[in-house]
Order: sequence, then C-alpha cells, then structure tokens
Amino acid sequence: MKHLIIYAHPNQESLNAQFKQSIENVLQQQEHKVIIRDLYQLGFDPVLSLEDMDGQRKGYVNELIRREQEYISWADVVTFIYPIWWTGMPAIMKGYIDRVFSYGFAYRYDQGIQKGLLAGKQAIILNTHGKSHEEYTSIGMDKALLLTSDKGIYTYCGFQIKEHLFFDKADRATPEVVEMWLAIIRNVYTIMDPQLSNH
Repeated sequence: MKHLIIYAHPNQESLNAQFKQSIENVLQQQEHKVIIRDLYQLGFDPVLSLEDMDGQRKGYVNELIRREQEYISWADVVTFIYPIWWTGMPAIMKGYIDRVFSYGFAYRYDQGIQKGLLAGKQAIILNTHGKSHEEYTSIGMDKALLLTSDKGIYTYCGFQIKEHLFFDKADRATPEVVEMWLAIIRNVYTIMDPQLSNH
C-alpha cells in the first residue's frame, strides 16, 4: 500500500514527531511505500493568495501545489499528524488544506450538489492536545473538533476516515503513557483494509 504522511509540528523532538517516526517504522517493516511531507521542514507557505483563488476558478494550480496534489493522488492512505492549538489545527496545516485541497481536485459541485473527489482513500488523523478528554467533553469541544475537521474537511472531500485519535494532556504524558499510545498507533497501521492491499 502507498502511505502519505502529512506532518505539522516545528519540534523534531515532540510527541508528534515520535508518532511520525513510529508510523514510518511500522509501515517500512511491512514493506509499504511511505512518503512524508513535513510542512515545517519544507517551509510550506500556508497563505492562500489571490493568485491561488483566481487559479482555482480557472482550473489552474501552481507547480508547488500540483506536486502536493500528486502525492495525495498517489496515496491509498493519508495520515495527518498535528497538535490541536487554540481548538484547531496549526496555521501551516490549515493553509496546506486551503491551498492543496482545491476546487476541482478535492471537491466540486455537480449541478449544485457537492462531490468529494478523494473517494477511495483512507484518512487517519492523529492529534495531541493539552486539555483532558473530560474538559473537552464537558464543553462539547470533542464533538466540535470532529465536526470541523472530519465532516468539514476530510469526509467532505471523500476520504473514508479509518481512525481519528486524540491524545490528551500530551504535555504531561509520562513515558509509560507515551509507550501505550505508540502501541495503539502501531496497531492501527498493522490492521489495514485488505481491499486496499493490492494497490
């Protein structure tokens, strides 16, 4: 299978970085093909420009964006790894989606009916956050995060969401907790959809 990992965290020693490395290791052990797009390392420009917007209307994207779209088209499974900051994704990840998930590539409207164009691909989303699950549940933030990302972005564009995992109190996680989380993540990638295994 072909796996694309879209990763957004500036600290290469972070928990998110550990997740990325663990996933890469387990996929390579299973001889899957893996491409990683580290948005901070790439210096990805997250700003949706007037040129981008004009291009989307005319069915044109620049070469940098086209390259990212080719990676997504190539992949069977796309993993998004990023922390939750201010109850949302980092600006660089949001900008990636603004620019790369363009009209005519990720979605379109047929006679007024929205259609996701990335159907047939699986998405796995891994998020860390500082609040506890209990705090987020008590104010409805858990449902809000799923609504704005899963329904508002990923399934809207046609992805089948295999897993969306939230790791809470991440800034205070003990080594034992981190190892438990890594085991959970490895398990997700060990049990992949057999329907995609011939790709």
